[in-house]
Amino acid sequence: MSRRRTLSTKKKLALLVSAASVAGGGAFVMASTSNAASPQTAAKSTVCQGLATALGNNQRFIADQKANPDAQSAARITNREAVIAQIKVQQQASNCVVGESAQGSQAAQQQPTQQPSQQPSQAASAPASSAPPASASGQQVCNGSTVTLSGEGGAPAASSNQFPAGTKLKVTNLDNNKSTTVQVTSVSGSCVLLNDAAFEQVREPGKFLIRRAVIEKVG
Repeated sequence: MSRRRTLSTKKKLALLVSAASVAGGGAFVMASTSNAASPQTAAKSTVCQGLATALGNNQRFIADQKANPDAQSAARITNREAVIAQIKVQQQASNCVVGESAQGSQAAQQQPTQQPSQQPSQAASAPASSAPPASASGQQVCNGSTVTLSGEGGAPAASSNQFPAGTKLKVTNLDNNKSTTVQVTSVSGSCVLLNDAAFEQVREPGKFLIRRAVIEKVG
């Protein structure tokens, strides 16, 4: 009887050790899978950078509206909060850090606009090396600006903090030579933001940021 009990106890110990090993291996696999699927930051992904920039632009716009409110500010803020919620959904779907923003990404791009008339020779020579010539009726503006999306729906359109509603802007993506001409319909926190429909016309597949862009005022 004692011998049977001894063997039975040894078998039980062996089974427990095997189960622990399997459980440990399963935990290791789960940990590895979890690490592999960890969200990417804007610094490591062009897609995430574009979404972070779009989120930051909208957050800055809301902050500006709160600091300088007018009769339409509440409606604009509500609209942009919905846009931010949609961008966060896109961040999650793209495996980006949800809520990451890049508010200062275009802060230094807001001053070259008023200088072409003062220094025409520099305005003509500086962008010419990497950009196609402006159209006969177009004036190149927002030099050095990147372009991303506002997250707004509707027909192709743009928003801007420099040009009033009704202004027509032509945006050319130098990385694929695609262009779109859109009308400014609302205010944003940067020189130009394209809504979803306009951005689709000039984007590269899978990218939410245009680093090399030419922006022209054509009307």
